Amino acid sequence: MKKTLLACALLGSLAATSVQAASLVGFKVGGDYWKADTSGTFAENGQPQQDFNYSSDAQGSVWVAVEHGIPLIPNFKIRENSLDSGGNASLATGTAMNFGGKEFTGDISSNTDLSNTDFVLYYELLDNDMVALDLGAAYKKMHGSFRVNQLDTNGVSRQNSEKELDSGIVMAYADAQVGVPGLGLYGFAEVMVGIDESSVYDYSVGLGWQFDGTALDTKVRVGYRDFSFDVNDFDGVSTNSQFKGYFAGVELVF
Repeated sequence: MKKTLLACALLGSLAATSVQAASLVGFKVGGDYWKADTSGTFAENGQPQQDFNYSSDAQGSVWVAVEHGIPLIPNFKIRENSLDSGGNASLATGTAMNFGGKEFTGDISSNTDLSNTDFVLYYELLDNDMVALDLGAAYKKMHGSFRVNQLDTNGVSRQNSEKELDSGIVMAYADAQVGVPGLGLYGFAEVMVGIDESSVYDYSVGLGWQFDGTALDTKVRVGYRDFSFDVNDFDGVSTNSQFKGYFAGVELVF
């Protein structure tokens, strides 16, 4: 009888813990529209890097995060970043750019696609109306490419060569917010810094406003973001490329 009562008490405790943990699970879903200026150089590894004149293009990010109250188990966030921009260059007479086994001369164009997915594991060290702090680690999985196009006298592409990116970068992660209680106004900074590629970073800073609701809270945010991708022999490409500019976004907190 005592064993039966002990088993029932244990099952009841586990059930209560499960219900409490489930009630503490929260979700965040958001997206940013980013007007970014692109700059940089790239080349096949071992070749001199070529500079291109890039245009300013609209970029974007969407994300979802899952947060819970289970000790020792980190929270999880996944963010998809779409970063794609085209540029142009005119090579001096007698010079050439070798890329992907092809030779390019004269007027050329490029497409720099540094789209990537962030997989983030983090812990909430502080979480109140005045200060919030998350620390953790991230893996930035690249899934873009570099492409060079040979242009004819009419600006039409006659041949091209492309090298795809599919490796990733281990990064340190931090997200901090400082709020004004009662007003819903807060400042934020989110930073990712490469560990195995120390010259790669991705940070954003800005201001946000939180509007509390019954079923969910809505955050409207504006700020500045800078993504620098400075690597050597990354999937056979060396580059020093940068996307930076102002953004606006919305996040829903369930």
